[in-house]
Amino acid sequence: MDDEYAKLIRRMNPPRVVIDNDSCGHATVIEVDSANRHGILLQVVQVLTDLNLIITKAYISSDGGWFMDVFNVTDHDGNKLRDEEILNYLQKTLETEAGFLNSLRGSVGVMPSKEDTSIELTGSDRPGLLSEVSAVLTDLRCNVVNAEIWTHNARAAAVIHVTDQATGCAIEDPKRLSMIKKRLGNVFKGNSSFRTPKMTISSPGPVAMNRDRRLHQMMFAARDFERLEYVQDKNSRPHVTVLDCSDRDYTVVTIRSRDRPKLLFDTVCALTDMQYVVFHGTVITGRMEAYQEHYIRHVDGLPLRSEAERQRVTECLEAAIERRAWEGLVLELSTEDRFGLLSDVTRVFRENGLCIKRAVITTKCGKAKDTFFVTDVSGNTVDSKTVEMIRQQIGQTILRVKGNLNFSPKLPQEGTRSFPFGNLFKGRSFQTFKLIKSYS
Repeated sequence: MDDEYAKLIRRMNPPRVVIDNDSCGHATVIEVDSANRHGILLQVVQVLTDLNLIITKAYISSDGGWFMDVFNVTDHDGNKLRDEEILNYLQKTLETEAGFLNSLRGSVGVMPSKEDTSIELTGSDRPGLLSEVSAVLTDLRCNVVNAEIWTHNARAAAVIHVTDQATGCAIEDPKRLSMIKKRLGNVFKGNSSFRTPKMTISSPGPVAMNRDRRLHQMMFAARDFERLEYVQDKNSRPHVTVLDCSDRDYTVVTIRSRDRPKLLFDTVCALTDMQYVVFHGTVITGRMEAYQEHYIRHVDGLPLRSEAERQRVTECLEAAIERRAWEGLVLELSTEDRFGLLSDVTRVFRENGLCIKRAVITTKCGKAKDTFFVTDVSGNTVDSKTVEMIRQQIGQTILRVKGNLNFSPKLPQEGTRSFPFGNLFKGRSFQTFKLIKSYS
């Protein structure tokens, strides 16, 4: 009955989206009003990040049965949104629940379909792991269409879409699928020092989960928030505090970190996976630093109840931010696609002592565009001579150095603990929320 009542409320109060390019001088303002439900904040943020939009500010309010959010966004170059196609897509997608479902498909331009086979892998990380995985897939005549690989805290997670090299279609033969699973399992078993590797192979249905979203879930399930080694430079880590707000019966989570694309998406993913609801929140970015403040409760309606729970939330948020953060060398490969290309490129990396920490593999219209985040085997910056040697082997016009994407000075030391955006609670009416938005 409760579920049917919630559906009725949503039908009576469909989402309303206002896109404003006039009230803010440097960003497009997107206001989303809707009947509230668990996970809606993540869905809205996912729609924005799937379009590679940059969220510079956000104000979140979802007390009671209503969800009211305001986002200041720009394109990747820091400009307002002027493309009518993008504006119409945002309006249509955010105002329909069907649009939310469509947004759950793959990100980074990847749209999984029945024409390929999906492979999910989690296990221990080690140098050369992606090279070994791609070599096995090539040997088994599997063509890698798209893939994304994350590593963090000695764990690795990968979502790989492959086709049969001969037919270009999904692989459906049970014996062959069993062989793929066995061979890849052997690769991961060889370095599983802390946990049994996990693997699933399937043909995606008409709606597949967002790839970044799925990778967050896989790393969380692998417990990458448990640090296996001492981190010397604590200043490089995000600063997360979890405090009680007893007068309002909330828990207040504040996050200070270096700013980067998709940061809000990553933190909201972590809170959603841990079954927490953001009732109010504020996000502000500026000069390479980001500040987030979220007033949360567990889905059971209660704030955090123990020090152990607060510690776990802190560790999980830190891990969610660190999975995608990067200050090292980035190599971009762009060339004609061919069978075995990924295996050949990663073998060259391995033979020259490069360790792939993260990778995004895409193919479209016969073109391969791959991005590799790399260090040496000790986790240090790669020597420039080694990079040039690798570029000569692969092709200097094919492999380009992108450099330090997220370099920024160390965060300033935190002052006294406070709730600087507690004025969100002075009024819960929509009019009060409008004042807050106009003040920005």
